[in-house]
Amino acid sequence: MPVSAVGANALRTITLEVFRFRPEQDPLPSWQTYQVPCREEWVVLDALNYIKDHLDGSLSYRWSCHMAVCGSCGMMINGKPILSCKAFVRDFPDHIRVEPLGNLTVIRDLVVKQERLLANLSAVKSWLIPKTPAAADEPYRQTPVQLDQYRHLSMCINCLLCYAACPQVALNEGYLGPAALALAHRYNLDSRDGGTFERMQATASADGIWECSFVGECSEVCPKHVDPAGAIQQMKLASSLDWFARRLGLGERS
Repeated sequence: MPVSAVGANALRTITLEVFRFRPEQDPLPSWQTYQVPCREEWVVLDALNYIKDHLDGSLSYRWSCHMAVCGSCGMMINGKPILSCKAFVRDFPDHIRVEPLGNLTVIRDLVVKQERLLANLSAVKSWLIPKTPAAADEPYRQTPVQLDQYRHLSMCINCLLCYAACPQVALNEGYLGPAALALAHRYNLDSRDGGTFERMQATASADGIWECSFVGECSEVCPKHVDPAGAIQQMKLASSLDWFARRLGLGERS
């Protein structure tokens, strides 16, 4: 956006204090402040784009859709994990502190590594494992009621806010984490899926659902109201019932 367009409609100038770190050349992270003229409708992402376009082209951060769909622009804003495209500047004081998502390795400035989530999604088999093959010439049918069982869990956009908020992610490097476990539960609840027992080998392990202490911060920060904390508690119940069924010689629960 042209500087003139910003200046003409600016309501106030904010101070943006931004975390800077280039691991390949900086011995330690630092903070850099910028004075940014902001319009009423701006979100923090707009302020960062202004810095990038007009003040400092070296600033690195992720973003794509600007509409809370892609999940790319998550960061810590005044200490809270949030999508910067949903964080309206008008809701913050004149001094805003922006840093990379917590509990994750920094690549550069506000950009963090996503490998932990990607590896955990693979570990829990977060894809459909068909219960029975669909006929080649027919769709795999599902009723609206069956869809409603897991629809909210399928809204996850892999933004990593829940990983930044979760104290167990901070304490245990091996913990599978809220997003991966919630997506595993999404497929467990899918009427077309037959992979629950396969997933349970990972989800019910020492680094899985039982590592969750049910603080609930993951659900608190989720921009899509997925409620990973609730999903994990449901998985704990399902795992317990499966264990008792096996002890009683009833076989695995479907």
